[in-house]
Amino acid sequence: MNDFVPHGPVLPTADAISALRPLPASGVRLSTEGLLGGWQERNATATLPHCVTQLDRHGNLANLRRVTGDRSDVAFRGFWFADTDVHKTLEAAFWEQGRSGTASPFTVDAAALLEKAQDPDGYLDSYYQVENRDKQWTELHFSHEMYTAGHLIQAAVAAARTAPGDAAAQQVLTVARRFADLLVTRYGDSPEVDGHPEIETALVELYRVTGHRPYLDLAGRFVDNRGHGVLGEGRFGPRYFQDHEPLRSAAEVTGHVVRQLYLLAGAVDVAVETGDRELLDAVVRLWDSAQNSRTYVTGGQGSRHRDEAFGDPYELPPDRAYAETCAAIGSFQLAWRLLLATGEARYADEMERVLLNGIAGSTSVDGTAFFYSNPLHLRTGHDGSHEDAPTQRLSWYSCACCPPNLARLMASLHGYVATGSAGDGLQLHLYGPGTVAGGGHEVTVDTRYPWDEQITVTVSSAADTPWTLAMRVPAWCDAPRLIVNGTQAPARGQIQDGYLRLHRSWKPGDTVVLTLTMPSRLVAAHPRVDASRGAVALARGPLVYCLEQADVPADHDVEDLALDPAAPLAVSYHSGGLSPVTLRVPMRVRSSDFVPLYSDISSFKTTAATVTAIPYFLWANRSPGAMRVWIPLATREE
Repeated sequence: MNDFVPHGPVLPTADAISALRPLPASGVRLSTEGLLGGWQERNATATLPHCVTQLDRHGNLANLRRVTGDRSDVAFRGFWFADTDVHKTLEAAFWEQGRSGTASPFTVDAAALLEKAQDPDGYLDSYYQVENRDKQWTELHFSHEMYTAGHLIQAAVAAARTAPGDAAAQQVLTVARRFADLLVTRYGDSPEVDGHPEIETALVELYRVTGHRPYLDLAGRFVDNRGHGVLGEGRFGPRYFQDHEPLRSAAEVTGHVVRQLYLLAGAVDVAVETGDRELLDAVVRLWDSAQNSRTYVTGGQGSRHRDEAFGDPYELPPDRAYAETCAAIGSFQLAWRLLLATGEARYADEMERVLLNGIAGSTSVDGTAFFYSNPLHLRTGHDGSHEDAPTQRLSWYSCACCPPNLARLMASLHGYVATGSAGDGLQLHLYGPGTVAGGGHEVTVDTRYPWDEQITVTVSSAADTPWTLAMRVPAWCDAPRLIVNGTQAPARGQIQDGYLRLHRSWKPGDTVVLTLTMPSRLVAAHPRVDASRGAVALARGPLVYCLEQADVPADHDVEDLALDPAAPLAVSYHSGGLSPVTLRVPMRVRSSDFVPLYSDISSFKTTAATVTAIPYFLWANRSPGAMRVWIPLATREE
């Protein structure tokens, strides 16, 4: 293993369809002084240890110990797929071990437990290994058995790519391969699929780790098996499972959002490894379907609580947004795969939007409380007593899929920042202070983005031949500015396909200063989004802002505010407090002191006020209260 190079969650083989190549995991080091690096450090010191504690407290580990006989005195606790929270936390621990170089005792204990709990044939699912053995593989529409196996396999992929010489890592990889081999034997010629996709992308990554072709073939089979009604009607019909029509011919996303996104991610992995451009084109078509009519301004997806699903086109109610955290993570992971496959900047733009808004908003500033669903409007007087729509983040959930999912994403976040190779140079997709190296090239990034507009890149390495430094220019930035080695240069003429591309012979000490101008913006939804018609959202740079009750004038509620479109927004900078940057928003405050539910508009009395708006991802970190992203526009009469 002397030639071993650690890598992140997605690593296409050399023969795959791949416009961009991931850097080695050691190629990006994010400074904890920046937003992204700070999140990684918070994840390591708070979120990941919190997840480990909760697994013990809520019985996930005890469920596995029941199988070994060590805890035969306790009943099974949690959902039947509770093992996945163990697997995701284990994956997070291995990614963090690769980032920091420090192994967690949890990886040793969990690896030993999984090995001991596994059946001789490779089966491992604690819900079906004690009382429910007679039901193994008999209720795939419901059981999540392959979904659970997929998360075990992804933990093994993380182990193999970060610590292959580690005994615990070898244990987990062996356990995962036994389960994967069982799936190949049992389902290699079967028309069946699991009701919850996820196994597909896991099998492809296991193929990439091991080179064992049957894993890739089985993943491709699962992708093509879906869409033929094999899962039955279920509670919500076959569209819920994406089993109503084959993915290759489907025209729009539908059903349970996380399942749809995980299926699409697996389909990309299969497509690029097999050279199947028809399949890749189908995924792009469905991605466009989601982005063009079913995605919230925060990047969140899913407008229906009932079945955690996509709604109809333009069905995006802000107060009833489900926008599950796991769906936002799935969207990020899908966009990364499409970015690698195509090199198109729109996928990196979406990664940034959903990361800095839809994903970031799920976690408290201390890293130990979380949202499962992420509404864009919390009404005054909202009853947040149920965990499905709480007023504040909770430390854990009965279905706790989101916290460990966040932990594994944040532990591997540096792997999504940049790409590069010796022949193609470096491409910077997400911005934060730190170092980026790959293909013999190395740069230092200095920035306070997304709070500040300026990104300074300093070349650290020498090169014998010219190479290209590519820096993403987000679609929201209309007037980027460029300075190279102290001299102003035209930026627009060097932007190709969403990236500022500078090709030259670089010397150590060469500097590039890219300014992504960030005027405050009023964003309107498509006219068919009825729930947001006549309202605007506030944005600056990649961040969506919101109004929170804590900043509303006394004796009024968030719902009393209407934005004055004729008055300018102002940006405020802070050295302390909840947010380094807030917006000062001119408002008309409507009096609601009249009795009728409906009244002539002349009955409203308004006064002027200026209200502070904070980044959406920071809401609910103060006292409980109302919040809204979409703000009504004041009428002329007001």
